[in-house]
Amino acid sequence: MPTERISFAGTDGILDARLDQPRGRPRAYALFAHCFTCSKETVAASRISRALAERGIAVLRFDFTGLGGSEGEFANTNFSSNVQDLLKAVEYLRQNAAAPGILIGHSLGGAAVLSAAAEAVEALAVVTIGAPSDPAHVRHLFSGQVEEIAALGAQTVSLGGREFLVRKQFLDDIAEQRLSEKIRIMRKALLILHSPQDEVVDIDHARTIYQAALHPKSFISLDGADHMLRRKQDAEYVASMVSAWVDRYLPTSDEKAVPDNRPRTVKVSEAVQGRYAQNVELGPHRLRADEPETYGGDDTGPSPYDLLLAALGACTSMTLRMYAEHKKLALDHVEVELSHQKIHASDCESCDTKTGKIDRIDRTIHLEGRFEPEQRARLLEIADKCPVHRTLHSEVLVKTRYRDVSQTA
Repeated sequence: MPTERISFAGTDGILDARLDQPRGRPRAYALFAHCFTCSKETVAASRISRALAERGIAVLRFDFTGLGGSEGEFANTNFSSNVQDLLKAVEYLRQNAAAPGILIGHSLGGAAVLSAAAEAVEALAVVTIGAPSDPAHVRHLFSGQVEEIAALGAQTVSLGGREFLVRKQFLDDIAEQRLSEKIRIMRKALLILHSPQDEVVDIDHARTIYQAALHPKSFISLDGADHMLRRKQDAEYVASMVSAWVDRYLPTSDEKAVPDNRPRTVKVSEAVQGRYAQNVELGPHRLRADEPETYGGDDTGPSPYDLLLAALGACTSMTLRMYAEHKKLALDHVEVELSHQKIHASDCESCDTKTGKIDRIDRTIHLEGRFEPEQRARLLEIADKCPVHRTLHSEVLVKTRYRDVSQTA
């Protein structure tokens, strides 16, 4: 998926960001807020953003002030300034692409999107991942030094193997937050994802958030996942759940009031996750192709031969339905079952090829309805006339061109 490096003004300097985009027009824009003292390049942020882009949702992920590639001093930030950074990101998308319809936050980033949601007026849905119900929860990360910070005004603490200067104003700010009140008035659909095994933010925080929110609200358990979603399958699962859930809240498009009869271009590109997995784009439709595990794939989608059989099966069934409607036959239901194998050419008496192996497709057609035997026989003849069947039996010309992606704009 294409990733664009961008920057915009934050509360205290320029913020560094990435915009992960789908190939083609985005279904929607989302904003991703990372965890406390993390960055936009964390495993969770990068994998979830790219996986959502594969599903047609553009995602802006950025570094809060003083973190990652963003300017400013972390010591001068607090939860309130993070919320303001997030609203700056909303404004950037609003001015340069489209206002985000989805707000996604991981850990303390989840608390930030809950706090900012009411002010992001165009957003229709909010997603939290392992989020605390109270920003003051982060005090436990440096609980042994809270008294020193309060007494001295500032103290260097070690978080995730890195040193950060934390000021008293940070503690004062998180103590003043009233997140439950903001959750209740945000007026957005809410999806809460949380692991029962989360050792950083206890699952009870998910319960508190859920109880504070008004409907519509949903909860999905990330059973077995750690707080940082380090396993790629956990991040992929989150992306798939968010993509499916948010469909209900994205506006529908009426751009296709006039049918587009132009031939569709099918685009196939390697997926972010998976050894052989591919993303297939057919106009507004998205699907995944892969190899089965026996061939070294992850079996996350049909194989190329599966898709070939699906094309022949679908074409067969559609052609029979069209013929039955035209002839006013009482055809109630059509089912087509197909399989593919390589056989020795010598085993095929009717084939022109006599050496080596050939492809054999077995097709079984089940017809339900009330018709005479001759009508049934005619339907089976019509099955062989479906366009895909004809294509497979005709001379096919495939012309291949090379495009240097590095030289394209």
